[in-house]
Amino acid sequence: MTDLLAVRGVTKRFGGVVANHEIFLQVPHGSIVGLIGPNGSGKTTLFNSIVGYHPIDGGSIAFDGREISRLRVPAIARLGLVRTFQQTRVFGKMSCLQNLQVSVPHVHEGLAAMCTRQSPAVTERARKILRMAGLQGHADQRGADLSFGQQKLLEICMALMNEPRLLLLDEPTAGVNPVMIDSLIALLTDINARLGITLLVIEHNMRVMMQLAGHIYCLAHGEVLAQGSPAQITANRAVVEAYLGGQP
Repeated sequence: MTDLLAVRGVTKRFGGVVANHEIFLQVPHGSIVGLIGPNGSGKTTLFNSIVGYHPIDGGSIAFDGREISRLRVPAIARLGLVRTFQQTRVFGKMSCLQNLQVSVPHVHEGLAAMCTRQSPAVTERARKILRMAGLQGHADQRGADLSFGQQKLLEICMALMNEPRLLLLDEPTAGVNPVMIDSLIALLTDINARLGITLLVIEHNMRVMMQLAGHIYCLAHGEVLAQGSPAQITANRAVVEAYLGGQP
């Protein structure tokens, strides 16, 4: 498979602190790639650099062969590179359906106008995505009234309204109960298999990583410590010592 995302030698500094040092990472078209590492290892900083929140200090980032490291966030999103966050970012006073309606890109009206002037095609697409996530019964429910796990599902649905080619997910199962974790795994598997969306996932839950990712990178101290299949990563002594906290 050819690479949809290629991170080559990326370095990011904050003053005298080096958050990422010469990171190399490849995400092939159609794959699910995992990113693990202890807190403070530079995972979220790397995500922020990829989507344009932080200008990098060295290296390059290519999306489908195009250099994007000097582009701003909106321009990168329009190319089809979209992310979610550790903390859910839903509109609590809006219904689930409205949350998806206002997530349609390139709309420059107030939130109320976005909801009332949506085309039938946009509304139907939003309902289809809600069904895919098992949230069709909550279409008219306020975002704030959903459980935390359901809000995580809703945020992923909102990202899908942007028609991403690559979706970056920052700890999608953090704080979610075990039953809802299975729903999230099923949705992400569906997104990849049925919609053909490539995924790059930060996740601390190794059970989730073992089920989702075909290839995993482990960061430590802002550098790539190891990469390989889930089995290779969990058997890697350096990874175990730095992150997993035990013997392989």
